[in-house]
Amino acid sequence: MSVQVTVPKDVAMENDEITVALGGNVKWRFPSVHPEGVKFGLIAAAITLALFLIGWEIPGWLMVMVTIWVFAFFRDPVRAVPQDERAIIAPADGLITLIQRVPPPREMAGADGLGDRPMIRVSIFMSVFDVHINRTPIGGTVKSVVYISGKFVNADLDKASEDNERQHILVERHDGVRVGFTQIAGLVARRIVPFVKPGDMIAAGQRIGLIRFGSRVDVYLPEGTAPRVVLGQRTVAGETILGQIGDMRVISGIQQ
Repeated sequence: MSVQVTVPKDVAMENDEITVALGGNVKWRFPSVHPEGVKFGLIAAAITLALFLIGWEIPGWLMVMVTIWVFAFFRDPVRAVPQDERAIIAPADGLITLIQRVPPPREMAGADGLGDRPMIRVSIFMSVFDVHINRTPIGGTVKSVVYISGKFVNADLDKASEDNERQHILVERHDGVRVGFTQIAGLVARRIVPFVKPGDMIAAGQRIGLIRFGSRVDVYLPEGTAPRVVLGQRTVAGETILGQIGDMRVISGIQQ
């Protein structure tokens, strides 16, 4: 396994070991807000201001909290993406709610897609408090982007994968390995916003879209790949490794 490491200026490399020089000062800062969410935040802020101007203070203070939440919902934090060529990276922040072996969706099945044999699907549920910027699990070429209108049932339910509004994205690596993943709308979500289109070249962990206000993302692991996460585990988009291509070692864990 080859792992690339970006070495800062204050890091020395000796005998394949990384030595970090003492010192430095890293400060926490508020994450930036994605442009897609700025307009919603400004609308909420305008309503808040109007309520205070007409003297409706209690609703105004409630709208202050709503405005803060809207800006927080569309936050777009920086992520440290693993540079492991075998890694399949979590596309979403959230909770692992389902790990099942299922046939691939017909929109991504067949010889030009994921094939027709059952494969492991890892489902990540995003609450309204999670970051909703989604990222690609692998780098490569976007082979297809298929949007399907549908219902808006609870995204935490298994049937949401077949019934809800959703968008399938298929990415192919330079070596032919393909990974498919699906953005699924939920009870509150009413819009899936894509950032990529077929033919685009993307890097692992790159932003590929968002789902407004609560949803789920399914990832279909390629054949011969076991999940490296467990039910109940929280994932960080662009950082958590869901599996390593060709690694069938099974792990277990206990929620605490």
